Amino acid sequence: MSMSVEDCAQPRASRPVPHTPTNVLDQLSLKGRTVCITGAADGIGFAVAEAMAEAGADLALWYNSNPAAIEKGEALAKKHGINAKAYQVEVTDPVKVEAGVNEVVKDFGGIDVFVANAGMAISKPLLETSLEEYRKQMSVNLDGVVYCAKYAGAVFKRQGRGNLIITSSMSAHIVNVPVDQPIYNASKAAVTHLGKSLAREWREFARVNVVSPGFFKTKMGASTEAENEANRMSVLGRQGDVKEIKGLYLYLASDASSFQTGSDVLIDGGYTLP
Repeated sequence: MSMSVEDCAQPRASRPVPHTPTNVLDQLSLKGRTVCITGAADGIGFAVAEAMAEAGADLALWYNSNPAAIEKGEALAKKHGINAKAYQVEVTDPVKVEAGVNEVVKDFGGIDVFVANAGMAISKPLLETSLEEYRKQMSVNLDGVVYCAKYAGAVFKRQGRGNLIITSSMSAHIVNVPVDQPIYNASKAAVTHLGKSLAREWREFARVNVVSPGFFKTKMGASTEAENEANRMSVLGRQGDVKEIKGLYLYLASDASSFQTGSDVLIDGGYTLP
């Protein structure tokens, strides 16, 4: 059936404002909520876990090869009086991702926030990158996020609520120098646009936002050449400390950002300023 111009122009009823607390500190509280984080054993992932625990959230910490997540989760639970459990999940395997999501739901009763953070980098020019290295990088950085989004999103839809946060990179916006890394850059550009697309697709039941960090001091590290470039190009003249990214993830996970979806938030010390 065709629609007339008049039909298309009919006013759309606005949706109700969520029951967000007025006090901003109350907005940032995550008490009674469950947050699942991939790549949670170290670096940005564990900093995010700390932030969520400090705000009162219960934690599902996913790791692949670093079982330190188990002990770290127990320490966070004891320190902050929350529930925390670590799960070994290979995000490149959709069967294991689906099983992992189902296990978290079984243990915690649901998932309020899912942080798709796991990633990897093979910083090589394309002509020096093997097809195996290409596939490995895309399987973690893109496929892994797609699988997590697919199965966590199904939970969000059943619940009628949810919040997905994707860790991308400033490399989705720029061509990094002096090290050529086109596959990494492309994988991050893909997940950034995936997040924006899901924000619209899931508009009836979930919010989706993307965090794009610049250079942060983590075990993932950067080459000496890249680190020098980071210090030169960043307006703040240095790399970030992971404690400086905790507040951004907490904001996006909480009611403080209840009107924010489809965003890609750069946190790079001013590196990508034109």
